[in-house]
Amino acid sequence: MLIPLDYYRILGLPIQATAEQLQQAHRDRTLQLPRREYSEVAIIARKQLLDEACAVLSDSDGRKAYDVSFLAKTYDRESEAAIAAKQRSKTSSAQQATVLQDAEETVPFESKALDAAPDPHTPSIEIDDNQFVGALLVLQELGEYELVQKLGRPYLNNGSIAIAEGRFGDPQLVRPDIVLTVSLACLELGREQWQQGQYQNAAKSLEAGQELLLRESLFPSVRGEMQADIYKLRPYNILELLSLPEEKVAERRQGLQILREMLEERGGIDGSGDDRSGLGIEDFLRFVQQLRKHLTSSEQQTLFEVEAGRPSAVATYLSVYTLLAQGFAARQPSMIRRAKLMLMQLGRRQDVHLEKAVCSLLLGQTEEASRALDLSSEKEPLAFIREHSQDSPDLLPGLCLYAEHWLQEEVFPHFRDLANQSVSLKDYFADPKVQAYLEALPSDAETANEWVVVQPRSGKPQGKLPPAGDRPPAPPQPPATKQGASTVTLTPVPADSSTAASGPKDHSRAAALGAISAVPNQTAEARRPAASTPKHRRRPHSTGGSGAIGQGLTGSFADRARTLAAQISAQVKSMPPNKLALLVVAAVLSLLILWWILSLFASAIQALSGPSLQGEQARVSLDEPPLEIPALAPTPEPSAPAASVSGAITDEAAGQIVQSWLSAKAAALGPNHAVEELKQVLTEPALSRWELMAQAQQKNNAHQRYVHKLQVKGVKTNPTNPDRAEVEAQVSEKAEVFDRDQLVTSRNENLRIRYDLIRQDGQWRIMDWQVMK
Repeated sequence: MLIPLDYYRILGLPIQATAEQLQQAHRDRTLQLPRREYSEVAIIARKQLLDEACAVLSDSDGRKAYDVSFLAKTYDRESEAAIAAKQRSKTSSAQQATVLQDAEETVPFESKALDAAPDPHTPSIEIDDNQFVGALLVLQELGEYELVQKLGRPYLNNGSIAIAEGRFGDPQLVRPDIVLTVSLACLELGREQWQQGQYQNAAKSLEAGQELLLRESLFPSVRGEMQADIYKLRPYNILELLSLPEEKVAERRQGLQILREMLEERGGIDGSGDDRSGLGIEDFLRFVQQLRKHLTSSEQQTLFEVEAGRPSAVATYLSVYTLLAQGFAARQPSMIRRAKLMLMQLGRRQDVHLEKAVCSLLLGQTEEASRALDLSSEKEPLAFIREHSQDSPDLLPGLCLYAEHWLQEEVFPHFRDLANQSVSLKDYFADPKVQAYLEALPSDAETANEWVVVQPRSGKPQGKLPPAGDRPPAPPQPPATKQGASTVTLTPVPADSSTAASGPKDHSRAAALGAISAVPNQTAEARRPAASTPKHRRRPHSTGGSGAIGQGLTGSFADRARTLAAQISAQVKSMPPNKLALLVVAAVLSLLILWWILSLFASAIQALSGPSLQGEQARVSLDEPPLEIPALAPTPEPSAPAASVSGAITDEAAGQIVQSWLSAKAAALGPNHAVEELKQVLTEPALSRWELMAQAQQKNNAHQRYVHKLQVKGVKTNPTNPDRAEVEAQVSEKAEVFDRDQLVTSRNENLRIRYDLIRQDGQWRIMDWQVMK
């Protein structure tokens, strides 16, 4: 059979090689044995080809005769290729080339692989059938990966019987050798495509090789190499898929699905799980920051709100960005209000008052925005805000200018669908939908105690979300191929410098959002160590014309209720102290005299009416309807009491305790806000956190509805302390989140949770819990 090989290529030599070079190449190639997985049949067939090439080229007469044939085919091929290229350049067009390419792609791979006949103008040699495995091995070593698959795959099809009939040797040895050679060609081709930036093609090549090995149930070590490369390739593949046009719906959906799989394996954006991509926490955060510009605002909202429920401080902060961007762009203040609720969670431990001030400003809560600015420790932004509020009695003009530039330069550029939109606070507040929503919001006085002073935790953060302009370190590279292709790195997101020359120098803000291991998310009971999230801001540029906006907000609708309350308070305060005391004494004496007169009147009526019935009698009048009897309120179903046991806790008692917590959680965060239920089953530190969360939701007219399913997996009592125990349970939780009775999001999670229990005063209570991987 003919194989598209020549003796010079077999030895890896040019046609001008000397006799000494021939001998040296033969020795080197003979000593360089293939992988240990090959059988002796393949190794012998390969050596036969090396020996034959050396023998022909070492004989002067034989080499001359071979060179004549070799050169004739080479020159014929080059001249024919030149003519064909010239003709194609005259007659073909880009449209025709596209049609031909599409037609070729529709041809099944196996059908194209069956066409294994060598090109008559390509140098080839005649080999015996039992040397076929050796020839494939040589081609694979020479980097002819597509050719190896084209020649080898047809014999591995179900319809081929050539191997089974023993045409190439012992079927038990030959078939594994061919499978190994073809799969290694897929592996090396995938790595080559990886280095060329063809990430989807690389993934397909690796998956094709892995599928072949799985089908044949052979060479698990090689299959493991392919799987390792597929894992390391995923970040590159995600970036390539998500950067496609939005019309490529299926491909972009595939990229999001791969991303979700990685997040699940890692345990979240700032999780410490191993997704086998080779990216540490810092590198993965840079990767997430890099891919954001390829995602739309709705895609980011769906992604990060789910991740925030793990909980995750990084995902929560990214969700705040997303809700702010969407709420402002779509003129939906309800989304900005949800962002504010999320900032309340982060604000318990970290300084996010500047973001709170922006949210309050966009919600028309001007006094609250001023209070948040007073609590902020951000020096440069505050200096800028004060600089542009010099002629105003408050900081609102500067805050308006800062918020406008911050949204334009630091928020919108990270969203595919908002990057080119302009930001105007004037247009936002002029929108009728915005005005109607803000009119219905509580006044500043009703939310006066919402913000608290926060002292950021000290210590080294566990992870950071880097600024978009930082260059990420080189992520894991594909294993080097024999061609020594160049190194590939993830392309960083460039910092926006379009307006850098017109304003103050850019700066970045690194407020740590890390070490929030004790902060639960309002949408999930999971608690795990969270990473810090430095937030990257650019200082807004100095422009004018913001004073009118600030003055308009100062006299907004939010001051109406406060005006009436101030008038009433002023009237009371204006009264002289003596006159006020006299009025109080007179009122008390009047009530006592009225009570005495009514008592005498009642006694007289009783004496005239004769004997009276014992007990209080119903008061019925003919000219008035009877008193309305209120409907009996449904007796609330008491939460299951915490088990009171003196010995070791049982599975049944543990299930009762956990179920009590789930019921209390649903009651405390539900529409009735039964916060007191939490005290029946929780103790510190969990009790304080969840009481704060439930109270915050009640204040902001938000609630959740839950459906839980529980299965206790095991109970373990502390061997050194019988009053401490751990309960492992599988919890299925369906949750719907409402903002003012409007459903804003929902989720369905299945979590494995370990609960820490302590016995206090004879009752078991839950101290804390942790989601298990």
